[in-house]
Amino acid sequence: MKTLLIAFLSLSTLLFHSLKLKGQHIRSISAKIVDSKQEPLMGNALLRSPEDPAFVKGISFLNGSFELSDLHQKELTLKLTSLLFADTLIIIKYKGAAHIDLGTIIVKAPSVQLNEVQISAQVPLTRSLANGNLEVKVANTILANSGSLTEILSKAPNVIINDGQIAVAGKGEASIYLNGRLITSERMSAIPASQIEKIEIISNPSSRYDAEGKSVINIITKVNTEMGVLGSVSQQVTVSKFAGLNTNTMFDFNYNKGKLAVVGNYGLFQGKNRERLYTTRTRPAEEDYLRSELTTNWRRKLRNFSNFGLGVQYNISKDKNVSLGYSGNLEKQGGSQDSKNSITTREGTRFYTSDLKKNEQRLNQSFTLNYNQTIDTLGSVLFIGSQYSDFHADINDLIDERSLIDGADGFRAIKNDMEHQISISSTQADYTKVFRSREKLEFGLKFSYVNTNSGTNFLIADHGGDFKPDENLSSDFEYREKIPAAYLNYSGLIMGKTNFGIGFRGEWTDYVLNTSVAGGQVIRDHYFNLFPNLLLSRMITERLKLSAAYVSRITRPRYQALNPFVIYQDPFTTIEGNPNLQPEKVHAFELGANYRKIDLRVGYNYVIDPLSAAALRGSTPNSYVLKGINLDKSHAYFAALSVSTAVGFWTAINTVNLSYIKMIDDQFFFVSQPSRPQWYLYSNNTFNVKDLFKLQLLAWYLGDRSSGLYQDRSRSSISIGIDKDLFKGALKLKFLANDIFHQTNSSGNYSVGQTDIFYDRTYNNNYFRLMASYSFGKLKNSSYKNKATGQAENNRAN
Repeated sequence: MKTLLIAFLSLSTLLFHSLKLKGQHIRSISAKIVDSKQEPLMGNALLRSPEDPAFVKGISFLNGSFELSDLHQKELTLKLTSLLFADTLIIIKYKGAAHIDLGTIIVKAPSVQLNEVQISAQVPLTRSLANGNLEVKVANTILANSGSLTEILSKAPNVIINDGQIAVAGKGEASIYLNGRLITSERMSAIPASQIEKIEIISNPSSRYDAEGKSVINIITKVNTEMGVLGSVSQQVTVSKFAGLNTNTMFDFNYNKGKLAVVGNYGLFQGKNRERLYTTRTRPAEEDYLRSELTTNWRRKLRNFSNFGLGVQYNISKDKNVSLGYSGNLEKQGGSQDSKNSITTREGTRFYTSDLKKNEQRLNQSFTLNYNQTIDTLGSVLFIGSQYSDFHADINDLIDERSLIDGADGFRAIKNDMEHQISISSTQADYTKVFRSREKLEFGLKFSYVNTNSGTNFLIADHGGDFKPDENLSSDFEYREKIPAAYLNYSGLIMGKTNFGIGFRGEWTDYVLNTSVAGGQVIRDHYFNLFPNLLLSRMITERLKLSAAYVSRITRPRYQALNPFVIYQDPFTTIEGNPNLQPEKVHAFELGANYRKIDLRVGYNYVIDPLSAAALRGSTPNSYVLKGINLDKSHAYFAALSVSTAVGFWTAINTVNLSYIKMIDDQFFFVSQPSRPQWYLYSNNTFNVKDLFKLQLLAWYLGDRSSGLYQDRSRSSISIGIDKDLFKGALKLKFLANDIFHQTNSSGNYSVGQTDIFYDRTYNNNYFRLMASYSFGKLKNSSYKNKATGQAENNRAN
């Protein structure tokens, strides 16, 4: 850590003090392009330098306004082009002002009107943004063949999903945002894959983002910038030998007219899903010997998994709009959960089975109200938004337990009735002030309130008798949390080539937890955290950029992880929450270099009270409880190299990541092992075969790893997709062979207390999918850009 701090400070000094300007130059140019009716237009802006023929810089704009920065030239030629107006040339010379605002430019109408233009090009899958973030294209790539947002993320570069946790390679668990607003994991199910344009992977979030999570993944949905009605209908059919057949029907539409914009979607997912877990638990000591071999099969019947949404935006003026949104998803699930457990002790071997009939329903709903205003021509904006979300789950499971002990059969029936509800409300205000020097000041306030409660009742009938309540398994739980927060962020350009951003975010957490477990307990606490961050980047040459970053983050326990209610797995295995969990705190350092399409990063994360999980011994000799725990600390190092390629008919992104983590425990008696680094390889390739169809190949490999406490085995995936467009792109046909060799199972081992534990979890990732999508509607150019309704929730409901 000391060496990394020295390197970080050294590079920071280099960014500030090296390569001083030898003269005055134009640093940035901005303008707004309108027609004779003062309506903003869309088009392209291209800059060339008569002094430097190799210098070329450009940008596309949708709502008339654009800005080009990091120029460092004394004279430039600006060319404006579009199908909506005639080509326009402007010569710009340095006359004492480094930041030039050309104001409003009125362009002439084109001399020739075109009815329709078809443009075909290979769009790169990824793009490194000026702020160091990675942008991943979804639309018209192999990622768009996915049936859900979670599936898209599982195939995205540098994103790793393990046991439901979404993480960025080298960074850790990520918070999920939708169009710049924090959302819950439940809300993810309500986002149709067909509406996702791209995702942005933010490794070093500024103080504008909530401090929750070690990184941020921002989901950006499609925006229709044209007048009229646009809609699409898609049908997916997925066949899996492991799980069976399922179908996914999706419909979405977009209406734009005048000042009103309406978007909506509905999706219905039905069929079967499956997951299998094989676990062994061994206590090798002779006086306490135990060997348990447990296989659990989840065969889920998806009766009605639907998502739905409706959003309305009204443009009060060209600078102001208000939007109202509703989204939700319904999950009705049946099926079974079967387990077989063979337990060998000094007394002999005994066999236990359980058959659980699933009857589960979840309804998640969110309402949002947002106001957006552009304050001035420089780009200063005001956002005020509020959201209310309600997540409700009803579970009514019937469990049949059987045992074979010394030749004698035993059986009992169990009823598990549970009701769980989470209510979340939040309101926030964000203001961004852009100065003529192109520096930017951001500040905002946010207040969120959470109330979650649950009631779990277990009723047991032994040997066919009457059902009687079991007070040991039944419980009530309530958790209330308030988090007021404020942030301040300042960014800009210094010394001509150095971009900086510095910010602080303060969050006050106040909560009370009430549970009936263990005779009842009430836990109250409050704490304040300040999260500083610093981001620096320096253009050494036109093609080489260096960067440095420090961010501090927090990961609070998910609400379900705090709830000590019992989730039944088999007669000797339960999953329970831990009300004593503490939030983990992260200090992350990163150095980076970007040359052309090559991106290199190295970093170090220091984590205090890292959140983890383990199977701990229960209250009876052969029982185990799976629960969340806090370790003492962890040290993590990583190095990542990404290379983008675009050569004619072939585009690709290839990533290599090497990570090393050392976890330290001081209370659960883990058996420590030497830490070993882990390799992560990712390759995504698209081939345009003579404009007949697109062939897409995606492969990734996650190697063996030892973190000092946990040992993870390698896993990998290879997927192939074929896309074909018909009727000028109105009809799209797609085929996907996913995880062809079925190597994505998650397995590993660890030793805690006196028990050695091995696990191997198999997912339903090996399948074939056919998809047809038809787009319809009549559009014409619009002069405004519809902003998607924002979302803002706490991301810990799960």
